[in-house]
Amino acid sequence: MRLVTDYLDRIVKEYPEKTAYANEQDSMTFSQVYKNARKLAVGLIREHIFKQPVVVFMEKSPACITSFLGIAYSGNFYTPIDTQMPVSRIHKIINTLNPSAIVTSQDLLSAAKDVFGGYKIFLYEELQKNIDDAEMIQDVKHRQLDTDLLYVLFTSGSTGEPKGVTISQQAVVDYIEWITETFSFDHRIVFGNQSPLYFDVSLQDIYVPLKMGATTHLISQEQFAFPIRLLEYLKEKQINTIFWVPSALILVANLKALGRVKVPELKKVLFAGEVMPNKQLNMWRRAFPQAEFANLYGPTEITEICTYYKVDREFKDEDPLPIGKACENMDVFVLNEADELARGDEIGELCIRGRGLSYGYYNNPRKTAEAFVQNPLQPNYHEMIYRTGDLVRYNEFGELMYAGRKDFQIKHMGHRIELGEIETAALAVEGIKQACCLYDTARSRIVLFYAGAKSDEELKELLPAYIPHYMIPNRFVKMDEIPLNMNGKLDRVWLKSQL
Repeated sequence: MRLVTDYLDRIVKEYPEKTAYANEQDSMTFSQVYKNARKLAVGLIREHIFKQPVVVFMEKSPACITSFLGIAYSGNFYTPIDTQMPVSRIHKIINTLNPSAIVTSQDLLSAAKDVFGGYKIFLYEELQKNIDDAEMIQDVKHRQLDTDLLYVLFTSGSTGEPKGVTISQQAVVDYIEWITETFSFDHRIVFGNQSPLYFDVSLQDIYVPLKMGATTHLISQEQFAFPIRLLEYLKEKQINTIFWVPSALILVANLKALGRVKVPELKKVLFAGEVMPNKQLNMWRRAFPQAEFANLYGPTEITEICTYYKVDREFKDEDPLPIGKACENMDVFVLNEADELARGDEIGELCIRGRGLSYGYYNNPRKTAEAFVQNPLQPNYHEMIYRTGDLVRYNEFGELMYAGRKDFQIKHMGHRIELGEIETAALAVEGIKQACCLYDTARSRIVLFYAGAKSDEELKELLPAYIPHYMIPNRFVKMDEIPLNMNGKLDRVWLKSQL
């Protein structure tokens, strides 16, 4: 396959009336997705928009995914924007992106006009009045390359400033080929999608159905507030595969929902996006002993995933979980501070090369030059690598172990400390549900934000069983719940503002 739309062209012939995507309000068969996407494409092609950014401003729905595919058929690339995102942040994104068009739905038209004033706005419902023009779409396809962009996803990074990660068609095709083979996905897979469609953890939920004839159920964010109801939904829809961020899995485990609803169909539990504590993972493994569990790692800049670890042995609650080995057609290596390969279990920065690599940040050459650099191990021809900013080391099994962020590594009282290690220790304490450790540079102190049953004093007394005294936080901030950002991760930017 060359383009992601090639998947749809083929699968619609094999499973035309099978459900491709569904949420609680709507569903679409492969035939409907195919027809609706091509009608949308015709509308954009007639406007002579080609190889340009097109914003999708829609709720998570089958129509939203169909819009992505219609934009791809038209030879353009899409950027999904959260409908609940603050207007000030949306303006930062569109100032960087300068989109050629906005696709929205009737119910969001008024909001879209307020937010995107001055830009060409297309209504999804109006675009559906077009007639599929095979010749027009085929002409566009002849002009498309697999190196053309498929999407630009905006990510905050540590500064809160949105950066547009550019990902090509070939990168997504390569990723989908790898994940379907590695986890034996086929037409019987039923995904339960948790991630927003503007977050790259949703990639396989969108594109595996197009390759294999699988089905994806788009689970609303509200469902995750009621874990019992959530598990009942998985059972009702016969969902057998989930790929969620750890925060969602942790929430279900912490609210003691596991085991209260039998979900016999659930056979694959994958997770990525942040560190998964073994304490909550062990709860899931006990509740679903028949399921395959896998820890997948990768920044948005490399098309979601570059390493993976299929959980194949027992871990204590306080143990860290490996991030494993490189995916096929990806190369990962660890560089020390001298830009040499780290030796043994030396901690260094994880660097990546391969087909999944982003082209850099859209309309942001300065940030691109900081993260995407010439491979220092190979100076003889042009070869870009991505410096992740993540610190890793190899364990005794030759598996990569996440050791924290370069920007989370601090020097405190003469000691080099990984803040992630303190978080792991806190989460190992019975009764602690969430933990986020930050360094207050102005006051030279380690601050631990946490949610759980323990008091500050109790936690302070228990932590020395897991970490040395010099790593004990100087300040503890107990919260009812640590807020999450729009991607479902701990909102470190907001917490930093509370220091």
